[in-house]
Amino acid sequence: MNFFITLNGRKVKQGFFLVLVSFFTAVLFFSQSTLHIPVLSSNDGPRAIYKGEKGISLTFNIGWGDIQAEPILDVLEESDVRSATFFLSGSWAEKHPDTVKRIKDLGFEIGSLGYAYEDYTEIDEKKVRRDILRSIDVFKKLGVTDIKLLRSPTGHFDEKTLKIAEQLGLTVVHWSLNSQDWKNPGVDKIIEQVNKAKKGDIILLHASDSAVQTADALPTIINNLRENHDLVTISVLISNGKVDTKLVP
Repeated sequence: MNFFITLNGRKVKQGFFLVLVSFFTAVLFFSQSTLHIPVLSSNDGPRAIYKGEKGISLTFNIGWGDIQAEPILDVLEESDVRSATFFLSGSWAEKHPDTVKRIKDLGFEIGSLGYAYEDYTEIDEKKVRRDILRSIDVFKKLGVTDIKLLRSPTGHFDEKTLKIAEQLGLTVVHWSLNSQDWKNPGVDKIIEQVNKAKKGDIILLHASDSAVQTADALPTIINNLRENHDLVTISVLISNGKVDTKLVP
């Protein structure tokens, strides 16, 4: 009888141990799964995404200009790339509805670069909110109704900007690799800089008129990146693995 009671107690202990193991396994699985969801805010406050885990994202800023956007779209189309993300200022989009339509029709993702290309760290909260909303209104009028991404004009942002973006349901997207193409250092230098890209990188390029060498560098950039990486949009990047975030650049 005593032997039976002892044996039963051991079984209870073993059962309890198995329950604990199952519980902690489930917790670990859940915690790992949540890494695959982009974290737009935390206990420290809203954050900006600047790097993913799988794939590489080519992103193009267009704040002004009439010349460079179309040649860059030509290269992307000829190279059968449909996974770039374009951040457009509302003021530029208003003046170039046909180009915005082409960007959309080619299947590229579109994010907001604000409206007037102002430094958000130098204006008050009310003006930042107004600038973002004005840009979104422009996009809606042009048939782009699914704006979910925001890149702060000039690349400068602070906690104020992040908070406003979160309230508006927007994800702030920075970058992890700057091509420096706007400096026009030479086609080879731009290619060399982008060749430093590693998986998960968000690459900053420009399709504004200041970047006169980007279109020429782009075919080689695309070919080089494709050798080892998948080119994906920002939305795919942030949903395809864990993301790195930051409070300020």
